[in-house]
Amino acid sequence: MFVALILLVFGAGLVVEGYSHGTLGESPLTTPAVGHHVAFAPRSVLYGGPVINAAQAKPYFYHMPARTVALTFDDGPDPAWTPKILAVLARYHVPATFFVVGAHVASYPSLVRAEVRAGDEVGSHTYTHIEMGTAGWQLPLQLTLTQNALAGAAGIQTDILRPPFSSEPNAVRLADWRAYQRAAKYGYLIVLSTSDTKDWAKPGVARIVANAMPHGTRGAIIMLHDSGGDRSQTVRALPLIIAGLQARGYRFETITAALGLPRADVPATSRQRLVGRALVLTQQVADHTVAILALGLLLASLLMSVRLLSLVFLASVHRRRERRSGRRPLGRWGPGVSVVVPAYNEAAGIAATVLSMMRSEYPGAVEVIVVDDGSTDGTAAIVRRLRLPDVHVVSQPNAGKPAALNTGISLARHDIMVLVDGDTVFAPDALTRLVARFADPGVGAVSGNTKVANRRGLLGRWQHIEYVMGFNLDRRTFDVLGTIPTVPGAIGAFRRETLEDVGGVPADTLAEDTDLTMAICRSGWRVVYEQSAIAWTEAPSTLGQLWRQRYRWCYGTMQAMWKHRRSVFQRGPSGKFGRRCLTYLAFFHVLLPLTAPIVDLAAIYGLLVLNPVDVAVFWVGFTFMQMVACGYALALDRERIRAVWVMPLQQVLYRQLMYLVTIQSVMTALLGTRQRWQVSHRSGTLAGTAARVSAPGMPRYGPGQM
Repeated sequence: MFVALILLVFGAGLVVEGYSHGTLGESPLTTPAVGHHVAFAPRSVLYGGPVINAAQAKPYFYHMPARTVALTFDDGPDPAWTPKILAVLARYHVPATFFVVGAHVASYPSLVRAEVRAGDEVGSHTYTHIEMGTAGWQLPLQLTLTQNALAGAAGIQTDILRPPFSSEPNAVRLADWRAYQRAAKYGYLIVLSTSDTKDWAKPGVARIVANAMPHGTRGAIIMLHDSGGDRSQTVRALPLIIAGLQARGYRFETITAALGLPRADVPATSRQRLVGRALVLTQQVADHTVAILALGLLLASLLMSVRLLSLVFLASVHRRRERRSGRRPLGRWGPGVSVVVPAYNEAAGIAATVLSMMRSEYPGAVEVIVVDDGSTDGTAAIVRRLRLPDVHVVSQPNAGKPAALNTGISLARHDIMVLVDGDTVFAPDALTRLVARFADPGVGAVSGNTKVANRRGLLGRWQHIEYVMGFNLDRRTFDVLGTIPTVPGAIGAFRRETLEDVGGVPADTLAEDTDLTMAICRSGWRVVYEQSAIAWTEAPSTLGQLWRQRYRWCYGTMQAMWKHRRSVFQRGPSGKFGRRCLTYLAFFHVLLPLTAPIVDLAAIYGLLVLNPVDVAVFWVGFTFMQMVACGYALALDRERIRAVWVMPLQQVLYRQLMYLVTIQSVMTALLGTRQRWQVSHRSGTLAGTAARVSAPGMPRYGPGQM
């Protein structure tokens, strides 16, 4: 609920911001194609005065008195340029009329108050700088929102309106004129110009000054801009315009003062101010939403890029190191191995798991201990019916996976122990390759390479990509750094001495494998990754099962990170682990997923409001970079490269699911809720897999053939 509320607030802010600023910015009117007829306003309008009262059937036109000038500024207020223009006006003691965009008023209310305090006049320029001739139903809304913004920002209302994209009377089209007549019914005087400086096009200071100068002694309404882009030329031209006109004997007035009319901006009512303050607050919240969005997008993009480049680089380092070391033959060294299988309602796959162990190519003694942790589906009976030598079944009341593992460890005869989930099938040489790493006396634990067995459907393919690129590429990186945080429950080997040093398998987190591995790393033992030790596991086949599994993994990992947080500040192996591994996990496995929904909102916002081509190019470019990294990861694992083509769709759907899992896990961690060990539904996929990879005389599946 909390996450949904945050996304709702962000979404509402983007809607407001998208409407407010999605169409802002000075741009020329659309030029009709050659040969197309353009309908202009009546001749009386085209040759009338620049200020129009169009409330009646017959419009009334106002003309500026001789040697009288009104300086007008459109599109503001702007935090960069409006204060500079106000400073110039104050230096010359010259008033002006500012036609403000309502959204800018709500974003920068203090600037409008500064204009009013200076004695300048404020008029409306609509709320989003919309072209009035095509505004349709939006026109009344645009005018009302601008009035509300003025009431909330400066406590005023205004009776004058300059239509966006307007110029001099002789350029008024018929559609524009009809819009002006609609606006006039709401009590507005329409204010055009007699001298359009075209400063928005940045033609140069000299050209702006020349465009501003009226002919002879005629009065003029000079159009300038204080927002909508770089207005440095306008700021430099303004003193020259004022000085030049003063030298010619001109006086400067606001629009209404020059025409002898009542002042346009009048005090708003208490109700109007209250409604206006609500609008200003809403607009500013929307502005900050976009600012947070931009920051989140920058942060997320930076984190994703750094992580991707780091993974590929360190994986290449790991690959070169593994090539130099070559294969690790056991020779005559084949210590006994105890395989401990905790099982809770694993009837669908337990036989395949046990058979794959007993049909291993490992040259030494192997015993299998299946700890039935209160199963209700006959798991223990299935194993007993196999009647395999050196396979022992122990039944206990349900106490959870860590308790089941510790029971099996306590009963094991050998000093090398392999801890295996009840839904896993080992490749025939997996045990051999795991145990070979213990020839190094400093190695305390070995992580194998887990692969998805049921990868035929789209969900299975997505998980296959995640295992290869996310999990195993991560382990290569952590192996190079010497700080592997997780020896997976599916395939991991440990020394008895190592397990005794850390007090056995911990039971106070949901990710007991991560918690155990972190403790081993902090104790000084080395944890290594053996990519050639392959095990197949049955991945969740429905979204509900996937959500439950990943929620438990993610929440348990966060619990383990919090439990071992002090290692960040310690020295020795513990400090090395904390600063390298926990920092990495915090940034890339917690913070990055938390910012991911902001990235998605930014993409939607960009497609709807900004340039969709730019958004599409960004997304395609980043997805291509992800696909390249994924292809490299598949090549390292000797998997078929064609699996990479499911990745674009994975970025759209599957990635969001995993991010939501992380967000829910964070919320759960903050609330302190706990979960118990849960069993996933098994379809029995691994029963056939065990036969294919382990049956004597049968060709073994190689990498990429499952």
